[in-house]
Amino acid sequence: MQFLKTVNFFLMKLSVVIVNYNVEHFLEQCLYSVRRAMKGVEGEVYVVDNNSVDGSLKMLSEKFPEVKVIANKVNVGFAKANNQAIRISTGEYVLLLNPDTVVEDDTFTKTIAFMDSHPDAGGLGVKMVDGKGQFLPESKRGLPTPMTAFYKIFGLSKLFPHSKRFSHYHLGYLDNDEINPVDILAGAFMLMRRATLDKCGLLDETFFMYGEDVDLSYRITLAGYKNYYFPETRIIHYKGESTKKTSVNYVLVFYKAMEIFAKKHFGQKRARLFSFVINMAIYFRAFLALVSQFVNKVYMPLLDILLGYGGLATIGYLWGHYTVYDGVGSYPVHPLFTVILPVYLLIWLVTSYFTGGYDKPYKIMNSVGGVLTGSVLALVFYALLPESLRFSRALILFGMLWMIIAVSLSRGVGYMLRLNDFKYGKTAKKRFLVIGNVEETHRVEQLLRSTSIKPDFVGLVTPTESFDVPQDYLGNICQVPDIISIYKITEIIFCSKDISHQDIIDKMVEWHAPDLDYKIAPEDTLSIIGSNSINTRGDLYTVDIRTINNVPNKRKKALLDFSVSFFGIVFWVILAWFLKKPGRFFKDCFKVLFGGYSWVGYCRVEDRDSMKLPEIKKGIYNTASIMKGEVDDETKSRLNVMYARDYTVLKDINILLRTLPNR
Repeated sequence: MQFLKTVNFFLMKLSVVIVNYNVEHFLEQCLYSVRRAMKGVEGEVYVVDNNSVDGSLKMLSEKFPEVKVIANKVNVGFAKANNQAIRISTGEYVLLLNPDTVVEDDTFTKTIAFMDSHPDAGGLGVKMVDGKGQFLPESKRGLPTPMTAFYKIFGLSKLFPHSKRFSHYHLGYLDNDEINPVDILAGAFMLMRRATLDKCGLLDETFFMYGEDVDLSYRITLAGYKNYYFPETRIIHYKGESTKKTSVNYVLVFYKAMEIFAKKHFGQKRARLFSFVINMAIYFRAFLALVSQFVNKVYMPLLDILLGYGGLATIGYLWGHYTVYDGVGSYPVHPLFTVILPVYLLIWLVTSYFTGGYDKPYKIMNSVGGVLTGSVLALVFYALLPESLRFSRALILFGMLWMIIAVSLSRGVGYMLRLNDFKYGKTAKKRFLVIGNVEETHRVEQLLRSTSIKPDFVGLVTPTESFDVPQDYLGNICQVPDIISIYKITEIIFCSKDISHQDIIDKMVEWHAPDLDYKIAPEDTLSIIGSNSINTRGDLYTVDIRTINNVPNKRKKALLDFSVSFFGIVFWVILAWFLKKPGRFFKDCFKVLFGGYSWVGYCRVEDRDSMKLPEIKKGIYNTASIMKGEVDDETKSRLNVMYARDYTVLKDINILLRTLPNR
């Protein structure tokens, strides 16, 4: 079946098609690189937006007027969205490109030249590196036959990464730097000849997400063409996905896509075998994913429970036996060991949760703070108990000391083993090196200092090899390795306006170090992007970094709302003497408890949506409440940005203390 009309001439040499879904900042960076790579190429760029709500369409209209946009009202999936653009495109070659990529400046000219000189090439993929400059093995892939899938699913391909038999999924036996025919192209970068698509058809829309690139690559080979792996140009791929690979949802969607592929292309007998292997993989991987998620969430609280109760029970027995009962007995099992000690332990665990003791990365001081706070509450609880249940206060004090030792020991071991979930002391300060010309480096430096990351150091380096550098610069790009060592740099930011993407990727590979991160600051933008994965938190720096919406602050804000409302209702009779409008305060307490309000929220402005602020509950009061007189919308908007960017629960407390007595 012919999907496209074959014509005798092409209006364009290249049509680039990008499907976007809520990755505005990555898309922006991608399009800046595409704009550069298009120089000297007669081409067109399509962006198909699958109903994004992150401001992508507005960004496209403002910054990339040359891009042809297809704005879908629903998320139609990857395959259908690409097909929408392919059908109306006019290029001799069609490139399917992910929005979470950065192409080199000569990527298009090199790949088109290769395709022009190899008429047997139906499709082409390139060498891909991640945000740290590391090679991505999915740059070249083999056909996922039942045995290949079996070796991949059960880990044999990892055990034998260069075996021709076991590593066929990622073709580990092929040189990463040599041009070779391959079975499967990666969907992040698929360059195809239009004549090939005329013959083999477009993407199969049966695949909503995952598998469509495998299916199309295989059909290209069935049509008599070859797919080539072309490593003479590279792209950065941040490996973004709508689902995380550790989730059950990813397992189900990905492996079901493989099952669809098998039923479509393999014989009935092989398809049944493949289906059997795939279903085994689904249950096996889903089980592992569930176990992994469960263990990841509960292993630290569970460890604290085991260590905590073991220590408390030992302390209770020893104190009772040797001190209270003078060696001839001990405290009764019930209620001390079955009720009182578990309640003390629960208090310590709950207060540790609210002080951030179970926030990742785990920090010793957060946990110790929770134990100290819980000890105060435990003593209050002790005082409220009837005389018959008041066992010695020493149990609380010795229990507190044991819990401090236990949480310090468990987190300390994780820290010494350098596990990702653990952190000692305060969050490490970030030390940046910005590479670019004067105008861009100063713009990026100002952007960094206007965010909530609070950089400890920002050094500037010129992108040239000249030793004639501005007075406030540390040196030139050749001196960067020494600068990294001397100034203990943790992150390098490239100004893409001043440095080619080839040079950026070259330097990422050359300077590669485990503790060094790279980011790219596109021109004329308020975002700095870089990570190993699009799903990695904290790797997108923008002026409106969403401090107010991180987990600890959301929890603390909710706890403050509940506490003020609860105690406001309980002690309203007393508080009424100090409030101008006690009736209104009483009503507001119930609105916060049950009406979906927070005590402090954003200032009300006409066009808050344009600020892209994170969603929070509507506030009884706001940052403008403490200001005298009328406040204009521009001032309110600035206050909202600062409130969201630099939020701490102390800001809410300060606003309430200054506002409540006068309202």
